[in-house]
Amino acid sequence: MRSALPPLATLLLTIASPAALATTPAAASDVATGLGQMLFGLAVVVALLLACLWAIKRLTAPRGSAGAMRVLGAVPVGPRERVVLLDLGSKVLVLGVAPGSVSTLHVLEADELPVPAAEGQVQAAMKDFPAWLRHAMERKHGQ
Repeated sequence: MRSALPPLATLLLTIASPAALATTPAAASDVATGLGQMLFGLAVVVALLLACLWAIKRLTAPRGSAGAMRVLGAVPVGPRERVVLLDLGSKVLVLGVAPGSVSTLHVLEADELPVPAAEGQVQAAMKDFPAWLRHAMERKHGQ
């Protein structure tokens, strides 16, 4: 008499049944050993991922003078062009960035840049960057 289930399904049901595990202590030991090996392998892979992330973060950190630069804001002025406000020590640079070129539009002293009084005003100042840029460019052309 043949079983209605395919042979693979019958094998899987036999292996997965609690009665099969309870009757053979050697099978339970094999399952525990396999589970332990799987968890150890998973722990090794997670440890390798964390080590790689740490190394990437360490290697991409700015060094030397690059650590003194900070992007204050950016405004797109075209599909691939933008104006960037870059803090560089005591100077603030207004840069025009386009594919393949970066040009200095204006140089300010750090104290000329309006500084928001509170943390909540930082977002408002960044949203108002286009108006500030227009004002700065008008001042430059007016001199």
